[in-house]
Amino acid sequence: MTKKDYYEILGISRSASPDEIKKVYRKLALQYHPDRNPGDRQAEERFKEAAEAYEVLRDPEKRRIYDQYGHEGLQGTGFEGFSNFDDIFESFSGIFGDIFGFGGSSTRRTYRNRPRQGADFRYDVSITLEEAAKGKEIEFDIPKTEVCDHCGGNGAEPGTSPQTCSVCGGRGQVYRSQGFFTISTTCTRCQGTGQVIPTPCKKCRGLGTFKRKKTLKVKIPPGVDTGTTIRVAGEGQFGEHGGPPGDLYVMIQMKPHNIFTRQGDDLICEVPLSFVQTTLGTVVDVPTLDGEYDLEIRPGTQPGEVYVIKDKGLKHLRGRGYGNMRVAVRVVIPRKLTKEQEDLLRQFALISKDEVMDRAKNKKKFNIF
Repeated sequence: MTKKDYYEILGISRSASPDEIKKVYRKLALQYHPDRNPGDRQAEERFKEAAEAYEVLRDPEKRRIYDQYGHEGLQGTGFEGFSNFDDIFESFSGIFGDIFGFGGSSTRRTYRNRPRQGADFRYDVSITLEEAAKGKEIEFDIPKTEVCDHCGGNGAEPGTSPQTCSVCGGRGQVYRSQGFFTISTTCTRCQGTGQVIPTPCKKCRGLGTFKRKKTLKVKIPPGVDTGTTIRVAGEGQFGEHGGPPGDLYVMIQMKPHNIFTRQGDDLICEVPLSFVQTTLGTVVDVPTLDGEYDLEIRPGTQPGEVYVIKDKGLKHLRGRGYGNMRVAVRVVIPRKLTKEQEDLLRQFALISKDEVMDRAKNKKKFNIF
C-alpha cells in the first residue's frame, strides 16, 4: 500500500519549522489519542500516521533524506514506521509527558495488555501440473505455540492467580531521578509485564503457552497456479491477551512439465510432423491431461500454425469451465533420405518447377521467390 506524504498527514508546508512541526503534532496527538477515542480504529490509524510523520520530520537527517528521496530513502536508515503503540509511546514518552502530564506508562500498559491478533504463518508447496488439474489434499506439520489449556494462558497454577508486581506497582517500569532527569527502566522483577506469578503452572512452567507440532490437511482446488494463495483461518500463531489467532497461508508453486507449458488456464504443446503430413493432411494423437486426443491436421497446414482443442486446458479456479489446449505444429525436415525418397522428391520438384541442388554436377540453384 502506498504511504501518504508526511507533510500532508500533518497538514504543514515543506518549509515548516521544527517548532511548527511539534506544535501541529501535539494538536493531532491530542485529537486522535486512543484514550480519547476508545474503540475508534480510524482515530488509531490517524494517531499512528501522525506519530510516524513526526518521527521523521522532527529529525533533521531523516527529514533531509525524506525530502530528497521520499519513503524509499528512509529504508536505508532502518526506520520502517511504527507497528504498534508500544513503539510510539517509547519514542515519544517525553512529548506525551508535555502533552498529557505523564510519560505514557499508563497508556503503554493499556496497549501492552490489549488483545492482539497472532502472527500469520506461511507454508510453501510445489505441485505438478496434473495435481493442479485435478486438485489434491496435502498433509504437513507446522510448529505452533498455543495457549496452555491447564492455566488458560495466565501462567498461574489453577486456583492461584498472577499478582501485581510490588517493585513497579504494576507499571512495568521503574523510575529513578538523576539530577534534573527522570530515567525509566524495565522492571527486572516482572520483566515489564507489571505482574508476577507466585505459583507457576506445572504444565507450561509459568509461560502460559507451550509448543507442539500440529498436523494439518489442506485441500488444493483444481486450477491453482504459481502464486495462488490458500488461506486457512485460525491456524497461525495464537493471539496475545485473548486476541484471535493468526492465519496460515499456503503458497502454491508449480513444477515445470516436460510436455506442456501453461498460459493462464490454457495448455500449450508442440507436435512434430513431416512436411508430407502437413502438406497432405493427417490425424495425430495429441497428449492431453485426460489422455490422447485424435487431432485432424488439415492439408496445407503451415509451420507454426496453432490448432485449438476446446476445454482441454485447466479448470478455471474462479468460475465455471475450462481453458483450452493449443497445439502448435512443428515441421521436421529429414536430414538424410534414401535414394528412392530423393528420386521421388526430385520428380516432385521437376513437376513443381522448383530449382534444387544438382548433386551430380555439384551445383546449387535456389528459387527463393
